Amino acid sequence: MELTREAAVVRGEAELFARTTHLFATADEVACAANDLHTFAVSQLPEEAHRHTGAGRIRKMYRPAVLLDPDMAGHLEHVRKVGAQVRITTDEINETIILDQRVAIMAGDRTGGERSYGVITQPEVVQSVMSLFNAAWRAATEIEAYDADFAEVRALAPQILEVLASGCKDETAARTLGLGLRTYRRRVAELMSALGATSRFQAGMRAREIGLI
Repeated sequence: MELTREAAVVRGEAELFARTTHLFATADEVACAANDLHTFAVSQLPEEAHRHTGAGRIRKMYRPAVLLDPDMAGHLEHVRKVGAQVRITTDEINETIILDQRVAIMAGDRTGGERSYGVITQPEVVQSVMSLFNAAWRAATEIEAYDADFAEVRALAPQILEVLASGCKDETAARTLGLGLRTYRRRVAELMSALGATSRFQAGMRAREIGLI
């Protein structure tokens, strides 16, 4: 771990968990923003942290891809039952956890297969990160409302990914799925957005990364 006076760079999920478990276990307020549940697996482990915090004190914000994976969706349903608020955002987000508005954990890049995490305690920096989170939270959608509109895309996602992987033309794919061509293309665009992809190829790669195909 590389240390400065008010920041540390942690290498890998195991070291992050070792360094921060006590912070999660005693936190009264947790704010988390991530693309999916794999970014901060540490935040899923200490179940006592969820029981310790009061209802409404845990806020979790994710990209829509979490709704495509039944295991991820099931976990979100669980954390909601223990009092967490969950919202979905289609915007790009800074993958971050903030504990008691005093400690910010920010996900970095992967190096040699391991991801780095910055652990920051400098008050001015933490408050700036908190402000960014709050702005994104206000613009995000409650998971129940988002999922209601997303239901058809979620149901069709496996089939859409399959026809995309086959390389068939849109007209053929639309007929295969029993959709009109414009509806098919709209669903593909919505799925790409959910996966944070800017191309169909990238959508396939992202789907593989999170285990959808």
